[in-house]
This record gives sequence, structure tokens and C-alpha cells, in this order.
Amino acid sequence: MSLNYSEVFPADRRAAATAALEKTFGNAVISEVTLLKGGLSSASVYKVIADNRPYVIKLDLPHANTAADPFEKVARAAEAGIAPLLCYSNAEAGIIISEFVENKPIRSIFSGEVLAVKLAEAVKKIHAISHAVPGGNLEETIDHMLAGFRHNNILSGPIPDECLKRYEKVKTLYPWQDTDKVFSHNDLNPSNILCDGEAVWIIDWDTAFVNDRFIDLAGVANFFIHSPEQEAVFLKTYFGEVNDYKISRFYVMRQISRIIYAMMMMQLAAQAKSADYAHDQHMEGVYLKDVGPLLGSGKLSLATYEGQFMYGKALMNEALQQMRTARFEEALHSLSCHI
Repeated sequence: MSLNYSEVFPADRRAAATAALEKTFGNAVISEVTLLKGGLSSASVYKVIADNRPYVIKLDLPHANTAADPFEKVARAAEAGIAPLLCYSNAEAGIIISEFVENKPIRSIFSGEVLAVKLAEAVKKIHAISHAVPGGNLEETIDHMLAGFRHNNILSGPIPDECLKRYEKVKTLYPWQDTDKVFSHNDLNPSNILCDGEAVWIIDWDTAFVNDRFIDLAGVANFFIHSPEQEAVFLKTYFGEVNDYKISRFYVMRQISRIIYAMMMMQLAAQAKSADYAHDQHMEGVYLKDVGPLLGSGKLSLATYEGQFMYGKALMNEALQQMRTARFEEALHSLSCHI
């Protein structure tokens, strides 16, 4: 193999990365190594061309080889056919090599109810993976995020106050202690959902753990499911038999998921500025229907403070709008009947 591209890797990972490539590809010609992303995590991801075929090499922190380890998670996902095929995995060195998916935006391939079916089938595949190691407590995780939001004091006023007040009611009625948990990805945003033109592939399994199944269902729905018809097909494909309780729990979790992502965006935005920075407190008119197209067109980026802050505001506005509806009150009543 050619080592001309080894200098692309960080100096402290170069030897291990080169050894991984040699073990995986032998004498194959490595014609290209390019950085795809540095990411918000500690991992760096590279595209590698070996004998004219593309692969991905991920350099993560070294991990203990246990069932809770991200390397075990991605191996199980690849075996289940929902993550790209693994070519090499070394948890001790913190290196994974997998097949590269030439991504085509899934909404350019599938739309409407067909898209809903494809996504529901993908979530079912994830949730069918056998994995018994639990993760964190979802309710406590959200409490921690909300405490951080209040501490940062990045946004205040009647809309954030009402949103969080309504969440407190949700918190008392949602079945957090339900033992029906499944292996969940926990971050099914569009950047983690790839499509090769036919199949759907899920990447970035670092935050995967056993969790409430509705967190994945709500998460993917908030990005891709936008009509009652899509929602009905999505839930029917996933559950088979759908009842009022499942529909209600799904709808409530969609608002919880929006609050979670709003808190994440606000945290990132707060980190981008000094503690005494005067953040724009204007909330009116910042809606998903307007911010979404800006993000989709590239006019606004989630890699920037402006994108993070505006998207966080839009998510909070959307969650509050939905929590003010009669449908939401009916959904909470349905949950209360199962306590």
C-alpha cells in the first residue's frame, strides 16, 4: 500500500491508523485520504480510497472492549444491516474502518408515505438489535439540560418560561419508568441517516444505548414526518397495531424531543460566546417553517452560532405551539389514564 497519505492523520494516531489500513487492505494502493469531519465528539472521520473503492476510517478515543463500548454498538448495528459494513475494528486502538456510503439525500430519493415507511423500517431494525446494557436516565438527562439552560441564561422571557412550565406538567404524566426499553440510536438527525439510492443506513452510534423507543420515533419524525398521512403510515409500519395511547405518547415525545434539541442548540450557542455576551432575546416570528428551509439551502448552518441559536429558538417555539393545542391536552389525558 502507499503511505503517501499517512501525514493526513494526527501525529499521535499515525502509526495506529497506518497499521489498521495495512491490516485491512494489505498491498492495496491507497490513492486518497481526506478528512470528512472533526465532529463535536473527539472522533475524526476520514474517507479512504483503496484500489479505487471508498471506505471510512474513524479515529476515536481508545475504549474498553465491553458491551457498553461504542465499538460493540456499531458492530451489532453493522451485523443487523442498518450500519455500513465493518471492515476493521480495534477498540483498544480506537479505530474503525467501514464501507463508505455514497450518500444521496433521502428526501431526494423517497417522499411522502414511502419515506415514512422507509424510516419506520430503519427504526425497527435499530430497535431489534440485542443489546442489554442500559444508558442514562432520560428524565434526569433532560433535567440536567434544563438546569444548564437556566444557568447559561442565554434566553429568557415569556416564551421560554411558558415552554418549560408546560414541560413540568408533561414530566409528571410521561411514563418515564416504563420498562419496555429497546436499543436506541438517540440522535436520528438527517446527518446520521444516509441513503445509497435504495437502502437506508445509520451512522454515528456513540450515543446509542437502551432507551425509550419513542425517543427515536419522535426524533426522526420531527425531521421527516410532516403530515397526518405520513404520521399514520409511519406508526402503522413500526407498530403494526396502533392505538390511541401509542399515538398520544408519540405526539408528547415529539415535543419533548424538540425541547431536548432546543437545549442542545442553546448549549452550543452559549459555548460560542463569552459569558457576558448579550444574546438576542427576540422569539416572535422565529419558526421552523422559516428556519428549516434556510438550513436546508445552506443559507444558515448549524455549525455557526447564528444557526444554532435560531434553530434552538424555532424548536422551542414549535414545541410550545404544539403544547398549547387541544390535541396535546388530549394526549396528556391519554397518558394520565395509564398511570
